[in-house]
Amino acid sequence: MRAEDAPTPVTGNVAVVSDYVFRGLTQSWGHPAIQGGADYTAANGFAAGTWASSISDKTYPGASMEWDLYANYGRSFATDWSWRAGVYGYFYPGGNLDEAGLPSRNFNTVEAQFALTWKQFTVKYNRALTDYFGVDTEQGYRDDSRGTEYYQIDASFPLDPEWTLGLHAAHTDYSTKLVTPTSGGARNPSYNDFGATLKYQFVAHWSLSLGVTHATNTGFYNDTVSFQDAGDTRDVGGTRGFVMVQGTF
Repeated sequence: MRAEDAPTPVTGNVAVVSDYVFRGLTQSWGHPAIQGGADYTAANGFAAGTWASSISDKTYPGASMEWDLYANYGRSFATDWSWRAGVYGYFYPGGNLDEAGLPSRNFNTVEAQFALTWKQFTVKYNRALTDYFGVDTEQGYRDDSRGTEYYQIDASFPLDPEWTLGLHAAHTDYSTKLVTPTSGGARNPSYNDFGATLKYQFVAHWSLSLGVTHATNTGFYNDTVSFQDAGDTRDVGGTRGFVMVQGTF
C-alpha cells in the first residue's frame, strides 16, 4: 500500500436529524437537531474523539448544546472477538438547574464504559462516575445518582452494499428513586429502550437513516414538564421515529 493510500487516523461526521433521541428519550423536545464530531483512531488500539449536538433548553435549562469528549482503548482477540474500555463525558455548556429557579446543579456526566464485540454483535456496560445528568436530591430524589448503569446490546446486519439494519436493546438502572411519586404514581425512573434503524448509503460519504425507538416506563416519562414552562409537558419517551442525513469524511 502506498503511503498516500493508508487510511487516515482522523475521521469526521456531520448530520441533521429530525429528533435527537438518546437512550430512548428525546433530547431536542421532539424537534430537529444539528450534529457533528471527529474521531482519532491509532493503530495501537487507542481512540479518542469529540461530538456535539443541539438540544432543547426545556430539558437542559441554560444549555443549547451537548458536547461529548471520550477516549478508550481496545484490542482484538481470538477469532471475530474484540473488547474496548474507556471513559465518556457529556457536557452542557451553560446548562444548570439554577436557570430554572432551582438549586444550582449542572448536567455534566462522566461514564466508564466497557464493550465486548463478537462479529456484528456488541454488548456494552456503562456506569456513571458522577451524578447522572443532574439527577440528585435537589430534584426530589432520595440520593445522588452516581452508579447509575446502562446495559445495552447492539447488532448490525448488512443487507447489501448500500443497506444496513441496526438493532438495539438496553436497560437504564437508576441508583436512586423519587421521594414523592409523579402524578402517575411513579417513583422509579429506570426503564428499557429498544430501537431499529435502516441505513441507506446513497452516495459515497453520505447516508440516509430511518429509525424507530421505544422507551418503557410511560408512567414516569409521558408527562415530563419543561423546565422553561410548567404548562408545557411532553412524552419524552414512548415510541418515536426519526430521519437522519449524515455525511462522513
